[in-house]
Amino acid sequence: MTSKDKLYNLLEKDIIPDLEMAIDELFEAINDNNGDIKEHKEDLDELRDMRTECFSILEEIKRDELSNDEIEELLAEFTDMRNFEE
Repeated sequence: MTSKDKLYNLLEKDIIPDLEMAIDELFEAINDNNGDIKEHKEDLDELRDMRTECFSILEEIKRDELSNDEIEELLAEFTDMRNFEE
């Protein structure tokens, strides 16, 4: 499996679903008035921006617009982020 495939799969099967789950949880917290609503909304905006960026990267991969160096860099970054969370 190429780094390009690994990055695509990581984004599509791990990162984006996790972001969407976190977004859903924040919506629930906001609707239930749990915690600091302003902070939740700021976090929600950040997560949405991250999700949008991930979708953009997926599109760039599909259109073959990323260099191998960019792919390797992104893969390392997302892998490190993933490992940090665990």
